[in-house]
Amino acid sequence: QVQLVESGGGSVQAGGSLRLSCAASAATSKIIFNIYTMGWYRQAPGKQRELVASITSAGTTNYADTAKGRFTISRDNTKRTVFLDMNRLNSEDTGVYYCNGRTNIRDDWGQGTQVTVSS
Repeated sequence: QVQLVESGGGSVQAGGSLRLSCAASAATSKIIFNIYTMGWYRQAPGKQRELVASITSAGTTNYADTAKGRFTISRDNTKRTVFLDMNRLNSEDTGVYYCNGRTNIRDDWGQGTQVTVSS
């Protein structure tokens, strides 16, 4: 199992920005991390967890409609880290953000980081 640790959450006013980071544990080889599709999911209070953005090992990105044009997902395979840059945040972006890494046989999750956007 790959350990994933998120950071960068916090409280921000509407219109502000945050950068989330998700680092795979040092025990994870770069070869293993490189083949993972990495994603960020959000779980708002009382709602199901939903995909915000993902990035494949080849760098192909996918965004939820609510994230397009405001969020950018990227990865640094040398550092075994994936990022989510969030701009023009609004109250609907509030929730716990989870990092996910998956292959055809693996599905690993971080513990989540809270993002709170106040209007």
